[in-house]
Amino acid sequence: MTDIPESHPRYASLVARERVTEGVKRGFTSCQGLIAQGRGECFDYLLGERTTYSAEAATKAAAALLLLAERPALSVNGNVAALVPEEIVALANALAIPLEVNLFHRSEERVKKIAELLLEKGAKEVMGEHPDASVPGLEHARALATRGGIYDADVVLIPLEDGDRCEALTAMGKKVIAIDLNPLSRTARKATVSIVDNILRAVPHLTDQVRQLSALPRTDLERMVQEYDNEKVLRDAVQEIQDHLNRQFSCTCTHRRRGAESTISLADK
Repeated sequence: MTDIPESHPRYASLVARERVTEGVKRGFTSCQGLIAQGRGECFDYLLGERTTYSAEAATKAAAALLLLAERPALSVNGNVAALVPEEIVALANALAIPLEVNLFHRSEERVKKIAELLLEKGAKEVMGEHPDASVPGLEHARALATRGGIYDADVVLIPLEDGDRCEALTAMGKKVIAIDLNPLSRTARKATVSIVDNILRAVPHLTDQVRQLSALPRTDLERMVQEYDNEKVLRDAVQEIQDHLNRQFSCTCTHRRRGAESTISLADK
């Protein structure tokens, strides 16, 4: 990672690739996580590699929802551990809530390594090594949960999560906050609040919003959540992708036209 100059136009995405690759080497991330990272990176390009207005709106609503929750919890998988371990710990500490490790391709060794990493980064409490409950409707390791953590939570943040678990948690009556770069995914469409943004930007931004909004009265936070429309945010995200592509196409056409005009001008001379 130190060999990548910050001046490189692909610096952020290259660093993310290196982090996930290192996560695989250290046993945090599954090999399948590399595929997931590449898929998300593609959508980040379509968004223009920036936090959009729709993502801003979703992040603010997510912060309000977490502050209003009685028993919020944060879910951590292998990619989250590889990409934003310090940032997710900072968010948990800002809210004074637990982190819980949950893996699709679960092994007790991987869970232990991720838990140790989060504690090393300053986490106060990490659950997931000794699950004692199961999320109804799921048949694989993703169903495993912990009482006092995700299983009993009223609001759950699930970054880089699968749609089936998002849907199952919602069916339990929980408010679910997703971080997903694909506004068309089942995760984004089933979540209560969908932050369509790169997790490298989204988690620090969410932490900032939690700290800023924590001074507001509860009635203001409730109003923010009530006024939030996740379907509209997802439609806006799709429109932002389209607008970005239109701008890129327009610039390309303009450059081509200018190049053709220069060629004609030189030929005339």
